[in-house]
Amino acid sequence: MKTVLPALICAATAAPAWEFTPGLPCRLTHETAEVQVELTYDPTQPLYTITLKQAAPWPDGAVFSLQFTGSAPLTISTDRHQISPDGTTLTVTDRGFGNVLNGLQFNSVATGRLGDKAVSIPLAGAAEPVERFRRCEVAAGA
Repeated sequence: MKTVLPALICAATAAPAWEFTPGLPCRLTHETAEVQVELTYDPTQPLYTITLKQAAPWPDGAVFSLQFTGSAPLTISTDRHQISPDGTTLTVTDRGFGNVLNGLQFNSVATGRLGDKAVSIPLAGAAEPVERFRRCEVAAGA
């Protein structure tokens, strides 16, 4: 029991990791207490999405922005975001995500903003999974 308890405590307090899942589409996911983040990429289209889901509805807002702070600061914005019918999920879809991927890979925090709502997303541990996500390809014969 003495060795099990410390292992359980460490498992319960470990920071959620950024995870890459290959496939069609490839997925990059992360979760904090405030928001679930999912990026997808379908190389057959090609088409990228980023989805931010939270418990409370997103406020109204004409422009959604992502501000990246760290070693390669960057702010990007769009008016082409979509909100789910229940208001809790914000999605942006585009054919190019180079700036988003650079922001995630080379910075320490991403802050999503819509209206008066700001959601901070720590990027610790994101660099390697983002690099794998960038290499997402259709398998030969697929």
